[in-house]
Amino acid sequence: MAAKLETISGATRFRIAHATVPSCLLEGTPALLLGEVALNGLTAADLIIADGRIERILPPGTDGEDLPVLDLDHGMAWPTFVDMHTHLDKGHISPRKPNPDGSFMGALEAVGADRAARWTAEDVAGRMDFALRSAYAHGTSLIRTHIDSIPPQHTISWPVFDYMRERWAGRIDLQAVALFPLDFFGDDAFADDIVATVTRYGGVLGSFTQVLPEGDTSLDRLMQRATEAGLDIDLHVDETREPQSRSLRAIAEAALRNRFEGRIVVGHCCSLAQQPEDEADRTMDLVAEAGLSVVSLPMCNMYLQDRQTGRTPRWRGVTLLHEMKARGISVSVASDNTRDPFYAYGDLDAVEVFREAVRIGQLDHPVGDWANAVTRTPADALGRADHGRLAEGAPADLVLFPARNWSEFLSRPQSGRIVLRNGEAIDRTLPDYRELDRFVSLA
Repeated sequence: MAAKLETISGATRFRIAHATVPSCLLEGTPALLLGEVALNGLTAADLIIADGRIERILPPGTDGEDLPVLDLDHGMAWPTFVDMHTHLDKGHISPRKPNPDGSFMGALEAVGADRAARWTAEDVAGRMDFALRSAYAHGTSLIRTHIDSIPPQHTISWPVFDYMRERWAGRIDLQAVALFPLDFFGDDAFADDIVATVTRYGGVLGSFTQVLPEGDTSLDRLMQRATEAGLDIDLHVDETREPQSRSLRAIAEAALRNRFEGRIVVGHCCSLAQQPEDEADRTMDLVAEAGLSVVSLPMCNMYLQDRQTGRTPRWRGVTLLHEMKARGISVSVASDNTRDPFYAYGDLDAVEVFREAVRIGQLDHPVGDWANAVTRTPADALGRADHGRLAEGAPADLVLFPARNWSEFLSRPQSGRIVLRNGEAIDRTLPDYRELDRFVSLA
């Protein structure tokens, strides 16, 4: 497919012809005007690219203007991807500090030991840059990462994040969330320090929660401090199969009780799928009422949840995606961890995330508008509506695929994709793992 780029080489204005587009990703252009909408929400379109922007989106074959043509032969055209839940500071440590048994506790202990021993500014920056180069080559333009912020690590990792955000500006927009146990926020000195750090670096206030004690006021404190500082909130929630873990409901109730006006993202929410149906229904009603955005991490949750040595897992570990979406709740999927003790694999490729989410969560028959889950929906949840959609006047930040339909798209890794940024093809060469040897060597 890359050979077709010769047809537009050097052109500042050209046509991308005979594209197949997920209709849900079209912004301000009625899909029905672009030709007959096919099964599963795909439609045909031509895109006119001028000076690095999408000038027009047209029905295929219309507007007979003579322009250089990149003919996709019905291949798919997507906007660049949004990965709204990652851990760039942990990435690629698995070779030097593997999870001893693949369990959640094994991951916690391995990361804690590695962080204490190895997470210098140079180490975090080197691994983070490698991860961003991978994501960029795959076609991602917006990433939110959680930053381990247990003192003194926050004094190392947040300045590194700030540096990487500036270095990658114009290629990948970066956001960051402070990650720490929620009960730490009961210490006023800790809370003051974290709020100051997050405010200084323009970040998001976060934490991780599981079982909250009866009458616990930590969520109220978190939301009150976030309101005072004008911060959004992003939480790890109920990352367990235990049905008594009901933090999701507590967060929704706290948001309503405190009339919290900022954005709240909740990730994982695994235990919801283990609770009685009437209880889960009531929780999801509250989540919808509170306006929470949910992000599921299907690959990591399937890797960790219900893992017992010598026993086949009985469930996938994902939350109630279909039921939430049916209530109008913002539902996205994301990478989560990459080659670290919480998930030993991954490459920050949103196509892999979407493909596996479809398989794990049965987001098919029809696929419908689930393409939003790695594009438009997370972009909106992160307050960046300039990402994740195809719109006239928007930058020509596109990912072009040889696949012509969902079956072809979901059956192969789409390694032959073309990534355009501002209308120009980028070098999609992935960084070599050997570049990480000085950071991850077992020696």
